[in-house]
Amino acid sequence: MSAQTKWRSVSFVVVNMACLNRFPDLLVAWLPDGRRCGQEWVARNPTRADRRAGSFKVNTVTGRWADFATGDAGGDPVSLYAYINGLTQTDAARTLGNEWGLK
Repeated sequence: MSAQTKWRSVSFVVVNMACLNRFPDLLVAWLPDGRRCGQEWVARNPTRADRRAGSFKVNTVTGRWADFATGDAGGDPVSLYAYINGLTQTDAARTLGNEWGLK
């Protein structure tokens, strides 16, 4: 395993854990029109012309998310950030990691 591959693996884990530690606050910032419903954040999908919240849901504990209208889904905060900002997951992890000074 190369040093670069190892760094990427560790960074995804570290960045996802950092996100999950503050996930409710991040969801308010990333999907501000949403609302908490139990353990889910229910919001409009910002990547399409979604008129009302309901089909786009994020689990506030695990980070898993899905748009049940389109079938788009992911398993962690990094993939959600990448999806809503049109980034690759690597770029999303780097962006979030840089914001918090993570390596």
